[in-house]
Amino acid sequence: MSDFATRRRMMVDTQVRPSDVTEFPIIEAMLTVPREAFVPRDRIEAAYVSEHVPLGGGRVLLDPRVFSKMLDALDISNADLVLDVGSGLGYSAAVIARIAEAVVAVEDDETRASEAQSLLSEHHADNVVLHEGPLDAGAAEHGPYDVVIVEGGVETLPDTLCDQLKEGGRMAVIFMEGELGTVRVGRKYDGEINWRFAFNGTAPVLPGFTKEEAFAL
Repeated sequence: MSDFATRRRMMVDTQVRPSDVTEFPIIEAMLTVPREAFVPRDRIEAAYVSEHVPLGGGRVLLDPRVFSKMLDALDISNADLVLDVGSGLGYSAAVIARIAEAVVAVEDDETRASEAQSLLSEHHADNVVLHEGPLDAGAAEHGPYDVVIVEGGVETLPDTLCDQLKEGGRMAVIFMEGELGTVRVGRKYDGEINWRFAFNGTAPVLPGFTKEEAFAL
């Protein structure tokens, strides 16, 4: 089967809409951006399955349900500057670019970052800046940001990312505790992030976001 446009619509109709994601900009973006272009060549046939797609090195492209519900919870507008942490081959940044004013996509793997840059250019995501560097460092030089989204699991959230969020800004994070995960959305007030539960979801923990093991005698 190679009719990716049909599969894209099926993804939206069977994975996104049933998850109570109905905002037109999100639906339109996920119907438009060719997900199959942003996965490894040997994973193309899995691009539209209802699970995370491995990118290599323990990294994944978030499954459509988790990703779309995070976008919905963040309520991104066309006036927002978004920091997309762990953008992989650029799919998330390409989708968000159709909703936000601009996106700064952070990727720590040189090969992935180079491929993502080419793919984003090929698919006319001209309002995306690709930033290569440690995921937990974000991209302070382009901030502060109205929205921060982390494309993977987090055991501990670095202050560096919280510091790059504007006052009143929103952040979506998949907090992992063992095999269990919850997606929470935080809003920054008086320099502090106030979190609320959004939905249950899991993802592999990103490098730089693991909890340090406590030393025991």
